[in-house]
This record gives sequence, structure tokens and C-alpha cells, in this order.
Amino acid sequence: MKQILTLLVLTTFLLSCSEKNSNPELKPLLIEQLKNTHLEQNWFVPTKIAIDELSAEQSNWKDSTENHSIAELVSHLIFWSGMNLRAFKGEDMTGVEVENEITFKKYTNKEWKGLTIKLDSIQTEWEKLTEKATDKQLIEWSTEILNMTAHNAYHTGQIIYIRKRNGWWNKK
Repeated sequence: MKQILTLLVLTTFLLSCSEKNSNPELKPLLIEQLKNTHLEQNWFVPTKIAIDELSAEQSNWKDSTENHSIAELVSHLIFWSGMNLRAFKGEDMTGVEVENEITFKKYTNKEWKGLTIKLDSIQTEWEKLTEKATDKQLIEWSTEILNMTAHNAYHTGQIIYIRKRNGWWNKK
């Protein structure tokens, strides 16, 4: 009897280990985090709202320190979210090495509008691809996606700080 019970427990354990490594709550969690850092305001401001109604002149403003401008922060978010997106889509990333500091680019006033559209487009594509992703992809990418959303939220906080510091923030 003891051997049958042991065999039953062992079989149950092995079957549970061999089952599909899926978590039905993972996809909604990842999508929620992507949307929260993109356009749905929850307990913090998403990027879409943070850069809304910001002029090109304001986006390029810098203080007298080594801090980045809003445009440079947006450029940085575009670069890393875009790189992750390319890798997620299976594009060849062989030999891609980047010095982080060069991702903070300066843009002309004419380029600002296109920059905001590009960030929105990348974030929207992340949401759509995550919605369509397989369980395997989500398991493989969940940590990276969550790190990316934390990274986006961090830099969005910097954008809000710059706006508040300069009196450019009137959101409730």
C-alpha cells in the first residue's frame, strides 16, 4: 500500500512537471503592465500622457546639470523598447552592441512630433504582439517585458519631474 501511494505521488509530481508551462494569468498581467506604461493611467502616469501637449522646445529643455532632456529620454525609450521588440519578433540581433549613452539623442523641433508617434507605435506593437504571443514566448520573455515596463515607468517619472519643475504639468 505504501508503495502504491508513493508511486501515485511520484506520478502526480512527474505529470505536473511535464504539463505545459503555461500560466493563464501571465498574458493579462503583461498586457496590463504594457498598457499602464503606455496609455492607461493607473497609479502612475503613462508615457502617452506624460508627453502629451509638450512642445518641441519644451522637450529639448535641459538644466545646467548632466540630466537628460525629455526628448533624449523619449529617444532612449524608443531605442530600448525597439531593440527588445526586434528581438521578440526574432530579428537577427547578432553583433548588436550599444553604448547606452548614445541612445539619448538630441532632436530638432521638426523631429519631435515624429518621435512621439514612433514611441506610441512601438508601445502599441508590444501590446498587440503580447496579445498574440504563445505561452512559450510569454514564459521566455516575461521577465524582459516586465523589466522594460519598469524602465519605461522610471523614465516617464523623470519626464513628469521635468514638466512639474518647469510648470508644464497641469494634469489632475
